[in-house]
Amino acid sequence: MSNSTTGNVENKIFNGIKYPEIDNLPLKFEIIAKHGKARASLLTLPHHQCNTPMFMPVGTQGTVKGLTSQQLVDLNCGVVLGNTYHLGHRPGPDVMDQVGGLHQFMNYPRAMLTDSGGFQMVSLLQLAEITEQGVQFQSPHDGSTMILTPELSMQIQNSIGADIMMALDDVVSSTTTGPRVEEAMYRTLRWIDRCIHAHKKPETQNIFCIVQGGLDARLRDICMDGLIQRNFPGYAIGGLSGGESKDMFWRVVHQCTSKLPENKPRYLMGVGYALDLVVCTALGVDMFDCVFPSRTARFGTALVPSGSLNLKSADYRYDFTPIDSECTCMVCKNYTRAYLHIVAGKEAIGGQLITYHNIQYQMSLMSQLREAIIQNQFPQYVNNFIKKQYPKKDCPQWAIDALNAVNIQINYDL
Repeated sequence: MSNSTTGNVENKIFNGIKYPEIDNLPLKFEIIAKHGKARASLLTLPHHQCNTPMFMPVGTQGTVKGLTSQQLVDLNCGVVLGNTYHLGHRPGPDVMDQVGGLHQFMNYPRAMLTDSGGFQMVSLLQLAEITEQGVQFQSPHDGSTMILTPELSMQIQNSIGADIMMALDDVVSSTTTGPRVEEAMYRTLRWIDRCIHAHKKPETQNIFCIVQGGLDARLRDICMDGLIQRNFPGYAIGGLSGGESKDMFWRVVHQCTSKLPENKPRYLMGVGYALDLVVCTALGVDMFDCVFPSRTARFGTALVPSGSLNLKSADYRYDFTPIDSECTCMVCKNYTRAYLHIVAGKEAIGGQLITYHNIQYQMSLMSQLREAIIQNQFPQYVNNFIKKQYPKKDCPQWAIDALNAVNIQINYDL
């Protein structure tokens, strides 16, 4: 099965700006196999050919905390994330320009994606003022003021050199209601034209746009209509995983993946829990990112097929087995739960080792999902996953409903 997008795209004009400005985009997306809405694909980027569905570790400031760039390669990470806002402050675009971009700076040979900086409108809201021009931030690093405009976001991301750059969007918390949600959605559409106009390296870097609109289905549709007309190489679903109910969460994802172009990658931003990855892959998402596996590792929590282990618990003091006996990562081959219990949450090595294992867990999960799609065994895989995670038959109802929506029934009796 082949369904690809690359090159020879008709130019369209919005607000006097041509979309896109070149015929050959530096991205190719080929669907290898499908089951319902779930897709197994090849995503070819300037620095790497990636398998999807895929999880992308977050390296906010040029590092996935606790891991070296070579370890990320060893873990077979296809894409890692950098953050435009933080990298724009430190080390700054001047350093990126001189060294030749973040790939050179952190010695990472594979693909990168950079967040536009828009998420900081939510995470650093007390330090931000949002206007039509852009977002004025007070730096948490040194107290200096920075006005992040669509133009500056593109300039910094061009200096960073990421394979995928995210357009600056107006982000509001998913729990926000009222006119602010509609204002942010329409501003996102206006800013996207400014991002395209400011993009200086279209031959080597891709822009993905971000669907906004909160939990309002009408606003999401308006936003998707505007973005689809502009014909981007990829589309992200933004503004979720911010405290909304899971029932609303999956319905928005389902709505977006049902409408976004079939032949373009779909990226769900900020999602990393195992159940969410499985359900949203079933709903048709190709790309995910989240700080969860590395952040939870620094607090001593390891991810396993049955859920998670709090290795700081005294239960593991005399447990000389690996985190996961079926895991082939170097941590599970060389260290016991008892050792990790001593260092978890106390020594730097504890966070490093558990982070390595947790990223391996995420990589393996996505690889298994992909293989199940290719082998036409996706419903069986999902059922087995649910049974391991929820052996007491207490899988959350939202997940059951979401899977039912794409004709996957959970049957504990099989």
